[in-house]
Amino acid sequence: MDYNKLVTVMRKLSLEAGDKIMEIYGQDDFDVKAKSDDSPVTAADEAADAIISAGLRAAFPDVALVTEEQAATHAAQGDTFLIVDPLDGTKEFIHRRGDFTVNIALVEGGVPTRGVVYAPAKSRMFFTRADGQSVEETGEFNKDTVGQVAPISVSDSDNSALMVVASKSHRDQATDDYIAKYAVKDMKSAGSSLKFCLVATGEADLYPRVGRTMEWDTAAGHAVLLGAGGAVVRFHDLTPLTYGKEGFANPFFIAHAPGVDLKPA
Repeated sequence: MDYNKLVTVMRKLSLEAGDKIMEIYGQDDFDVKAKSDDSPVTAADEAADAIISAGLRAAFPDVALVTEEQAATHAAQGDTFLIVDPLDGTKEFIHRRGDFTVNIALVEGGVPTRGVVYAPAKSRMFFTRADGQSVEETGEFNKDTVGQVAPISVSDSDNSALMVVASKSHRDQATDDYIAKYAVKDMKSAGSSLKFCLVATGEADLYPRVGRTMEWDTAAGHAVLLGAGGAVVRFHDLTPLTYGKEGFANPFFIAHAPGVDLKPA
C-alpha cells in the first residue's frame, strides 16, 4: 500500500464528505429513515457514503471496501480492507449536537493501521500520517494541501486521578459500574469516534464501551489512537481488539492510554 497516496485520498474524501454533510445539516429539515436494525439513516449518511466509496474505489480498485451504508460490502472476507462509516453519530447529527464524524480507515492483518476522523461541525480533524504517527490538523482544511499539523500522543496517566470519556447516546448502568472501579478525576461525554481521539490527544485516559458497535464505528478512531501510542482491548479478556470478524461486529472494549492500570470486567 502506498501510504502517502492513501492518507492524501482519505483526508480529501473526508473533507468532501464533510462539506456535503454540513450542507444537509444546515437545512431546516431532512429526512430520517430507519434501517433494518432500526438505526437511523439520513440523506447525509447516503450522500457522504457515495462520495467516499466512489473515491476509494477509483484510487484503490484492488483493495476490498467495507462501508456501513452498503450491505453488499458486508460479505467481504479477509483481514485487509478499507472500512468506512460516512457519518458516525447519526443520532448526534439528527439532534444537531455536532458530535458526528466522518471515518475512513485501512485495516491490515486485522489491525487498523491508517485512518482519518473528521468532525466537520467541530472543525477538528485527526489522521495518521504515512509513517503511522497520528496528528491533529488545524486551519482551513484545504482539500489539496495539508495545513498546520501537530503530533498527538496519549497522556501520562495518573491512576489516582483519571479522566474518563463515555458515550453521549449510549451511556448505561454497566458502563457506570465499570467506571466506578477507577479513581476518576473528571468525566467527559462525547459522541461518535471523537472519544478515541480524546484519548489519543491526552484529553482523556480511558474510554470503556459496554455496548454494541461495529467495526466501521471504531476502525478510524482506533487507528488514530494506535498512532498516538494508545491501545484498544477487548473488555472481557484485555486482548487486542482485531478486525475482519464475521459480521464486522465488535465485542465490548476499552480504549486507553498505556499507563492506565486496567481493571477486570
